[in-house]
Amino acid sequence: MVKIVIGIIVGFVVWSILWVGGEAFLSGTVSPNWLGQYSRDAEKALLNKTPLEHDSLIALIHLIRSIVTSIIAGYMCSLVAGEYKRSTLILGIILLAFGTTVQVMSWAVFPVWYHILFLALLIPMTVLGGKLRRPS
Repeated sequence: MVKIVIGIIVGFVVWSILWVGGEAFLSGTVSPNWLGQYSRDAEKALLNKTPLEHDSLIALIHLIRSIVTSIIAGYMCSLVAGEYKRSTLILGIILLAFGTTVQVMSWAVFPVWYHILFLALLIPMTVLGGKLRRPS
């Protein structure tokens, strides 16, 4: 049971580092004038509670990042936990709880389809990451 708890914690930390680090890398290095500017505008819109014009391509990029990040986090959770069924499911539920909070706070920044897909894919992609780790 201790290994499962540690695996869940590791998975959550991995997801968080990959998400925040990926955002910083993409916004600051890869595309500071497009993704970076959109991130800065989104942050201002959130702080000032003002609307922001949606960019569907950026939403799609973030959705793909979320899928990849969730798979990696599930894999790492399973690796540390030594199993993939309970640990990755619990991690997915925790990510969904945190993700729902973030999506509600940032509702005006992305289109509705993004929020729904982002949240709907957290658990299955996290579990998939764990299944990729399972022994043959």
